[in-house]
Amino acid sequence: MKDRTLIDKYEILIHALTSARRLAVAFSGGVDSSFLLYAAKEALGENAIALTAVSPMFPDREKKEAEVFCQKFGIRQIFFDYDVMSAEGIAENPPDRCYRCKKNLFAKMYSLAEQERATLIEGSNKDDEGDYRPGLKALEEMKIQSPLRIFGFTKAEIRSLSKTLGLPTWDKPSYACLATRIPYGEELDTTKLKMVERAEQYLMDQGFREVRVRVHGTVNARIELNPNDFRAFMRADVRLEVNQVFKQMGFAYVSLDLQGYRAGSMNESLDIR
Repeated sequence: MKDRTLIDKYEILIHALTSARRLAVAFSGGVDSSFLLYAAKEALGENAIALTAVSPMFPDREKKEAEVFCQKFGIRQIFFDYDVMSAEGIAENPPDRCYRCKKNLFAKMYSLAEQERATLIEGSNKDDEGDYRPGLKALEEMKIQSPLRIFGFTKAEIRSLSKTLGLPTWDKPSYACLATRIPYGEELDTTKLKMVERAEQYLMDQGFREVRVRVHGTVNARIELNPNDFRAFMRADVRLEVNQVFKQMGFAYVSLDLQGYRAGSMNESLDIR
């Protein structure tokens, strides 16, 4: 590592994690939770375990990548079913949906961690404090520890350290649960979430890495891409094929968002000032 300050920061994190007897990491397979899980493994060896939810909110792709990560680094992983749609107030998709979901999800994780006699931790980072994230409120109320936020790790620092450590997730695009593709107030259902999953997977298979397919109503797909990919997407053969494939999936209208991909775009309509 070239940046000694960043090295020191990572070593401080490792030292802090060693103070726990056992750690259970809420592990989605994303950049942040992968970095935290690896650090926990370095700190505690086999006394660090991963807890991974299986839910219609998360694509099969993410589950498989999380499983491969744990196998690669010899980390014990516990999968558990999370019937998110049955939790009160979530299917209705209110603005505090993430708060409700996190409350239910981490209650299940907390119970599993207790069974393992482990302390539950999760991977929110310092940058997560800047957006509308009601899920963070739930974590704070439940007193779930977030070491990367506590020690001030930014996403850029996590990516840099992950690359140095040889983690395959270092350049993985940021990801959020599929429910974030549906405007608040529009009811969630597994059919709609599966359509989003299939549509995004198709675009990723075509080589587009930063992708969101936002669904408005039941038939309107709004595609967000990195603006650098606009030229490739707008080639007639690509554009027309995307339109055809999406219509076969059940979408009647397909559009490209000219602002491009940005995290949390569904929050833009909320008054959160």
